[in-house]
Amino acid sequence: MKPVSQLLVSRPAGTLWHVRPDDSVFGALELLAQYEVGALMVMDQGRLVGVFSERDYTRKIALQGRNSKETRVADIMTRGVFTVTPDTGTRQCMALMSEKKIRHLPVLDGSTVLGMISIRDIMDDIIADHETTIQQLESYISS
Repeated sequence: MKPVSQLLVSRPAGTLWHVRPDDSVFGALELLAQYEVGALMVMDQGRLVGVFSERDYTRKIALQGRNSKETRVADIMTRGVFTVTPDTGTRQCMALMSEKKIRHLPVLDGSTVLGMISIRDIMDDIIADHETTIQQLESYISS
């Protein structure tokens, strides 16, 4: 498996989809829909302070009957976020996601936020790795 830095390479340069803690939950939901993602990093003055996800919305707004236009992201975001470095392997990410029951991992180089990977990114990498292995085995067998 490859390091997560290679998963971020395929994204447009400078792509750090995020919201601010003072943004409305409704605005954050609009961004989730626009970017077709399940979570956004919450950044304050260039610093990662949390993650806002569909799960946060469903559990802390929809189920509690709160108003998403009046509630701020800071009120419901996940704090104490698990992160990885650019050198973290995709298998390590999968293990962390499974153990912590999370689907998104911000990637940090020191305190610099590089992006975020999802369980989908990891699964795509695993599938590609398996397909390569199968092709190599088929080539070996037929030669």
